[in-house]
Amino acid sequence: MTDMIRAEIVITHNVGLHARPSVKLTKLAKQLGAPVEIAAMPEGPWIDAKSIVKVMALKIPQGNTLYLRGSGAEASQAVEALVDLVRRDFDLERADENAGGK
Repeated sequence: MTDMIRAEIVITHNVGLHARPSVKLTKLAKQLGAPVEIAAMPEGPWIDAKSIVKVMALKIPQGNTLYLRGSGAEASQAVEALVDLVRRDFDLERADENAGGK
């Protein structure tokens, strides 16, 4: 049996884990080769990172920690890919600046 891969990262995006960041996260999670779950607290409750409804329901605000865990042969790469997306502010920073007329 494969061990669970775990990670945590602070949400730095200005709106936290809300609509647009949630869409980006679930879209990436659906492309990954391992099941990944996320939570707002280290003890859970854990939810499927591929479920847009459940991810949006977390509503993790900016400055709070997102906890991730994955299992399977590709878990390490899957968890790291999601952590990297959060680290890059969900690839939304430039889109937000452009929307603001900057």
